[in-house]
Amino acid sequence: MITVFRPDGAAQALPAETDSAAAGALAGAVWVDLVEPSRADEALAERMLGIEIPTRDELKDIEPSSRLYTDGNAAYMTASLMVKAESDLPFLTDVAFILTPERLLTVRYAEPRSFEIFRTAMRRIPGGCSSPTVMVTRLLETIVDRTAEILEIAVTRADKLSLEVFGDKRHLARRPPRYLEDRVVQVSALHRLIAKTRDSLMSLSRVLTFLHGLPALQSDRDSLELCRTVTRDVQSLSEHANFVAGNITFLLDASLGLISLEQNAIIKIFSIASVVLLPPTLIASIYGMNFEFMPELHVAYAYPLTLVAMVLSAILPFFFFRWKGWL
Repeated sequence: MITVFRPDGAAQALPAETDSAAAGALAGAVWVDLVEPSRADEALAERMLGIEIPTRDELKDIEPSSRLYTDGNAAYMTASLMVKAESDLPFLTDVAFILTPERLLTVRYAEPRSFEIFRTAMRRIPGGCSSPTVMVTRLLETIVDRTAEILEIAVTRADKLSLEVFGDKRHLARRPPRYLEDRVVQVSALHRLIAKTRDSLMSLSRVLTFLHGLPALQSDRDSLELCRTVTRDVQSLSEHANFVAGNITFLLDASLGLISLEQNAIIKIFSIASVVLLPPTLIASIYGMNFEFMPELHVAYAYPLTLVAMVLSAILPFFFFRWKGWL
């Protein structure tokens, strides 16, 4: 699907019936958005715009030289953007930004939320997006703002998990089965979200640095200043993402530590039970031996005395351990 946008935000699907109809729709458009284009859509765009459209496989190329380059009057930039950040399985999608003197062209195979936000906000931009440079810088600004929102979502989730792991001891004295194990799974999912966000910020930083050096942007003072502002925002967000990643790592280590403490407490209970029951077991074993001459067996009060001895031999070690502070 190919959609063209005019400076005031008006959108129109690019007609594919004839080249003249497509050329009429492109007249005055500053942004052409290709969403999951078919081979026919790519051929139409290449024919009407006179530039090469990168394929899906080419977008996946991670070499910086293949993601940021110029070809004639067109500048090709590829960034990795977050998709479905609120879901349990967020992922990155590669989006190509092709800047030409006449218009901006984007090629993508997913629907990042930032594009939807930008399409809605285009009509509210003062003066509109009158040139491709304004369009690309405004779009990147929206993408960075959306990335900041994703970081806020991650921070909120981390705070919630922290309360669940280190909450009120009165409520967490008896946790449900596999309570901490489930929290570890949630922490790992949150770590994945932050890792993907950091990768996205890194790619955006490279795109903005490349964009900043283009002659088309150098000649547009307002777009150049906005590009610098967005670059500073990306740097600040990268530092914040590192801080959040450190907190999540601490939360993961702490959760694993609490699991180890709970396991050690269980082993401690079994150890105490073994030590407390060992003396009574010894007494019972002695008088369970089948020797012919055992004088205590003929005493009238031997049985109750043995029971009392077994109880005392269990109680005395227990209070001794309490006195030592081992319990």
